Amino acid sequence: MTVRVMLVSPAMNAALREARFEGDAPLDRSGRERARAAAGLVPETGLALSGPSERCRGTAAALGLPARTEPALSGWDMARWAGRALDEVAAAEPAAVAAWLGDPSAAPHGGESLHALIGRIGGWLDALDGPDGTVLAVAEAAVVRAAVVHGLGLPARAFWRLDVAPLTLTELSGRSGRWNVALGRPPAGPPAGGTW
Repeated sequence: MTVRVMLVSPAMNAALREARFEGDAPLDRSGRERARAAAGLVPETGLALSGPSERCRGTAAALGLPARTEPALSGWDMARWAGRALDEVAAAEPAAVAAWLGDPSAAPHGGESLHALIGRIGGWLDALDGPDGTVLAVAEAAVVRAAVVHGLGLPARAFWRLDVAPLTLTELSGRSGRWNVALGRPPAGPPAGGTW
């Protein structure tokens, strides 16, 4: 069965503005307001999911989605780097950051390597089976990027070349081993450019 997977990146929060590794920080007021403003633009779906972070759950709630929390959609596990600013980590551990950026199998922070993240999200994607073939999930940007890398069979290093802005929609359709990605497709009704 062909599955349509719509991945919505969560709204902005202070950690994202400060370029901090994903921690479990909630949306800030601006992020909540932007998500509420986009609530009427969310496509209809048979199954709504949310990553377990406060940011994803808060975005799903602000969008008015009856989303079930999906542990498989957890953000990238940064272990001891979680919540710290990239600049701070790079200044304290330059060799570790260089290894993390240059080797998809490296996990100097003690969490998941890029390969592990892509494998985890790819496994979730390939096992999907929505009630009507459609799934909408609010997921961290790293999860969306990993899904695209897996879906298109790209080398892991392509992950670093993909940008996912807050409150944007990325759509994959297909099934295990054969995915297509719709780029630049705004949800029904928003202005051109794909952001809500």
